[in-house]
Formats: sequence, C-alpha cells, structure tokens
Amino acid sequence: MMITLTEQAASHVSKFIAKRGKGIGLRLGVKTSGCSGMAYKLEFADDANPEDIVYESHGLKVLIDPKSLPYLDGTELDYTKEGLKEGFKFNNPNVQDACGCGESFKV
Repeated sequence: MMITLTEQAASHVSKFIAKRGKGIGLRLGVKTSGCSGMAYKLEFADDANPEDIVYESHGLKVLIDPKSLPYLDGTELDYTKEGLKEGFKFNNPNVQDACGCGESFKV
C-alpha cells in the first residue's frame, strides 16, 4: 500500500507550509458525499494522530486514517495548472466511476 505525491504537488505543499510557518505534511481521507458516493478530504497536517498511517513522499509526510486507506491505496496526488484552473488532482486507481463535475467518485 502506498500514497505518493508528484514533485509538483510536493513543491506546492512545501511552499504553502513554509508560508504558514508550521505543518508536517498533508492529511488525506475520504467522506461520503456527492452524486457518486465519495469525495476526497485534503488538509494540511500539523501533527500525526496515533491511528494515522504515515507515508513519506518527496520529503513530506502524507497521513491517512485507516478507514480511508482502502479507497486511497495506490493514489498519486498531483498539482496541475491548466489555463486559469489550478489545483490538486487525485490519480486514484481504485475509482470505477466519477461524477461529471469531478467532485465525487465511486470505488
């Protein structure tokens, strides 16, 4: 099981953490939401929780709660800029279907 960041995502997160002045990495998870059933949760992590599963990618910690791990296993988090649109993109091999707006997915 593995969760990774691309160099672009790691660079973006590192810059943001430096600007914040604190943080150890990213906390990823899933929640029930949207028209396809699940949505990603993404937030900056200042500390690890005892139950967190922690991965290292490009010098940053990626923290996952155990309930979310089966849905995120193998995911690569990228940061993209396409015209005026920029943001994180989840490359998740477990996704079987996604809604048209791209906000939720089904595994």
